[in-house]
Amino acid sequence: MNKQRAIEITNSPVMINVTYNGIPVYIQHVDEMQETARIYPIDQPQNEHQVSLDSLSED
Repeated sequence: MNKQRAIEITNSPVMINVTYNGIPVYIQHVDEMQETARIYPIDQPQNEHQVSLDSLSED
């Protein structure tokens, strides 16, 4: 996923389907300098971690 699209999704009031390794996730924050995102699985908000933007897909 490109950086600009990840930022748009993060700022969107509408839930947009994004996956990480096939798992639906919520993007909490985008680090533009590192090109990473802080995410968590939709059903596990306590399982937050940092991933490369390249590893995210919009469905």
